[in-house]
Amino acid sequence: MAYENRKWALINTSETGSIDFSQVMETSTDTLRFNLSGSQTFVKFEGNTPSFLSGKTLYTHSEIRTILDTVDWNEIEEIE
Repeated sequence: MAYENRKWALINTSETGSIDFSQVMETSTDTLRFNLSGSQTFVKFEGNTPSFLSGKTLYTHSEIRTILDTVDWNEIEEIE
């Protein structure tokens, strides 16, 4: 799948009410993925940056994967 035209932005959970779902690839708050503490989520989009994301840091696919692969977003299973 080609991701070169997509961008991702992290959003604090308290800001989810400002998401304009007509401008991003997620369809509702039910389709958002949250970090383990529940304090952040993210949205992805193609094309122009939606105005509600003004001032947010935008990430490429490889950059967001690095973030989502951390312990803040994934439970670590210990192998015995």
